[in-house]
Amino acid sequence: MSATTGRIKLELMTPERLLVNEAVDEVIAPGSQGEFGVRPGHCYFMTTLKIGELRYRQGEQWHHFSVIWGYAQVRPDLVAVLAELSEPAHEIDLGRAEAAAEAAQAQLATSKKRDELDAARRSLEKAMLRIRMGRKKR
Repeated sequence: MSATTGRIKLELMTPERLLVNEAVDEVIAPGSQGEFGVRPGHCYFMTTLKIGELRYRQGEQWHHFSVIWGYAQVRPDLVAVLAELSEPAHEIDLGRAEAAAEAAQAQLATSKKRDELDAARRSLEKAMLRIRMGRKKR
C-alpha cells in the first residue's frame, strides 16, 4: 500500500485479536493529546491513545470502534493501532453497557477513597463510551 494508491492500511488489534487489517481512505483516532486524523501520505509519528472512538472510512462508509487506551504508529502508508481493549460498535451489548454505567455511578456515590473514586470514574468513562458506540449501530 502506498500514498499513491489513495489508500492507507489500517491494522487495529488488541492482545486478543486482530480487528481490522484493511485498506482505508481515512482514520480518525482518540490520541492522548486530542483526536487526530490520518490520510494516505501522512507524516510519521507515534502516540498513545485514550478512551474514545476510532473510526475509519472506506469510500462513503464509516466504521466505528471503541478504543480503551493503547498506542498508534503512523506512517505514510500505515496506521498500526494496538489497543488494550477495542470492539466494533455492532458487537457492543447496549444493555450490559448501561448496567455498567449504573454500577459505576453507584460506586462514585458511595466511594470515599481516592483510588476507589478513580476506578469508578474510569469504569464510568468506559461504560459511557460503550453506550455511545452501541447506539451508533442502530
